[in-house]
Amino acid sequence: MSTVALLVILDLVVIALLNVAFNYAKIKAQEEGTAEMAEMAGIIRSGASTFLKTEYRTIGIVVIVLAIILALFIEVTSGITFILGALMSSIVCVLGMRSATYANVRTANKARSTLSIGETVKVALCGGSISGLSVQACGMLGLVAVLLIWGVDHSAEGQGLIGGLHCNPSIMRISTYSLGCSIVAMFNRVAGGNYTKAADISSDILAKLRHDMPEDDSRVPNVIADFIGDNVNDIAGNCSDLLESFVATMSASIMIAVTIYIGSTGISEATFNATIIFPIVLAACGLLSCIIGLGYGSLHKMGSNPSKELNMATYISSGLTVILGLVACYVIFGKVDLYDDFAIGWISPWVSAVLGIVSGVAIGMITEYYTSTDFSPTKKLAELATEGEAFVITKGDAIGSRSCLFPILFIGVSLFISGKICGSYGIAISALGMLSFVGATVSIDAFGPIADNAGGIAESCHLPSNVRTITDKLDAVGNTTAAIGKGFAIGSAAFATVSLIVAYVGNYTEAGVEPVLNMASFVVVAGGVIGGALVEYFSAVLTDNTIDSARIMADEGDKQLSVPGVIEGKVKPDYNKLIEMAAKEALRKMLMPSVLAILIPIVGGFLFGAEFVGGLLVGATICAIPRAIFMGNSGGAFDNAKKYIEGGFLKGHGKGSAAHKASVTGDTVGDTRKDVVGVALDIFIKMMSTVANTLASVFATIRIIK
Repeated sequence: MSTVALLVILDLVVIALLNVAFNYAKIKAQEEGTAEMAEMAGIIRSGASTFLKTEYRTIGIVVIVLAIILALFIEVTSGITFILGALMSSIVCVLGMRSATYANVRTANKARSTLSIGETVKVALCGGSISGLSVQACGMLGLVAVLLIWGVDHSAEGQGLIGGLHCNPSIMRISTYSLGCSIVAMFNRVAGGNYTKAADISSDILAKLRHDMPEDDSRVPNVIADFIGDNVNDIAGNCSDLLESFVATMSASIMIAVTIYIGSTGISEATFNATIIFPIVLAACGLLSCIIGLGYGSLHKMGSNPSKELNMATYISSGLTVILGLVACYVIFGKVDLYDDFAIGWISPWVSAVLGIVSGVAIGMITEYYTSTDFSPTKKLAELATEGEAFVITKGDAIGSRSCLFPILFIGVSLFISGKICGSYGIAISALGMLSFVGATVSIDAFGPIADNAGGIAESCHLPSNVRTITDKLDAVGNTTAAIGKGFAIGSAAFATVSLIVAYVGNYTEAGVEPVLNMASFVVVAGGVIGGALVEYFSAVLTDNTIDSARIMADEGDKQLSVPGVIEGKVKPDYNKLIEMAAKEALRKMLMPSVLAILIPIVGGFLFGAEFVGGLLVGATICAIPRAIFMGNSGGAFDNAKKYIEGGFLKGHGKGSAAHKASVTGDTVGDTRKDVVGVALDIFIKMMSTVANTLASVFATIRIIK
């Protein structure tokens, strides 16, 4: 493996982080606006920071305990790499959340001071780019550090300080680095989802259904907790989620390269090194492309169509990744012996990567079609709101189910072709291709909650209607970008999980034996059936937790609105009480589902062995992917159908009408789907797969029931 190449990549990572620092300083240097806006932004920033600090006390304890166990019983240095993964994920969460809570009020103020959509979009995108570039840069930074310090040795053996388990330390370090990222992502998604949706649902119930008040009205005590939740889940949670997927695909590519080399004969060390370095170089090509694509968005003069401008940044980033990836593939594989699996020569890995990139862009476009107010599915859903809640829910479910086919078709075809032309290595590279420009996709996804918060601040601080018109337009675009981001997160999780499953089977298969998971085996089938059922159980737990928290918060908000002077706007409600309640409920209910994802493969592996866990992973993945897409897209359609009516596009049925109230009911149902269950399911399957990879050699040697 080329140390020089890794050092060059490290330099690029540093450049990206300097870009992040520059944008962060640029955002902070801008004015916040009126005193009321600055006060509101300060409350949001303080509440989000307090929640993360409290959450990380729990996460820190879990990380330290697991790191000690890994170092003692699995592999000596794996505890260090596990902590490194958790640290990288935590850094991007804090950076993303802090930048968003500075950018939200500055976005609102830019709309107030310029009345220009183009200038306002630039501020929100600049804030989002801090999240996106830090995700890709930090994910690479940790993995490059692991490779530079320890390298990759296909023949080494290691064991824990007191444990007798023999394993390949290179695979274990990479796997535990990915696992560290997964742990933080799971806690953030579960806790953040509960926080934001309990606050959002309770706020909507109070304002729109019980008291006929405007959305984001500062008299509603739950509104500020809702603003905070946008940052806690849609920014911090999404950053850790996509970083984990990105790291998982790079890790799976390297682990598969090691297992292929061990099981092959007559392959040179140069070929092995090429397969190890290519995933990192491809990711570096994507990072450079994202810097250029996002730079274009910040430098050129933007027009009045935010969607077009944001899409252009994505197209530039993905297009440059394709071109640079081709050059990198030729340089790395053009002059070395190739594996038999490389069916079309040195270009095989590049074709696999392109298939992943095309799938990522296609899934985004499909998600936009089913969730945007610019297309017929959401428009028809809004029109059916005139018939009542039952029609809204039924039609929304149909949209969600219909939207599953083509994204999964793209995923399936891409995986099939990648496997045909480049073997199991190609599957992992295809997954990495989809995430190779993750910096751009996260940046544009982060635009959504920043714009949403900006609109909320404009409403609650009583800014003029022409300012609210601009922030409303950005909010609608943000809803679509958020829906696209969730679709991308789910699609990338599907790719990442499949590559992790392939790596898992290779990790427990003996050297020289073809890695095969026998789907006809009753052990594998049993695992698959149970894995599918666990997806439904996990979804139910998350939904129950969120609804319980929302009900408690709505009742408390009602009590405060009954205090004399609050509903008249003469007395401020106790925002802090609702903020503390949302945090308390979220943190109390995050442990059980998070630990469930960790324990399921461990218990299954020790009881029934490695093949049972393989079936468990396959069954859970097959059930979770369409379930997550259904949840995300139906929820996005519900949300934008409500926005369509609120925007006055359904003549005779504006805010406060029966159709609007029916759409609010649909949005309330969709909130838990898209922002809690859908986004947590992808972490659930990735977490189980990463845990399984870490303990694959254990499951192969230790099984209680034989």
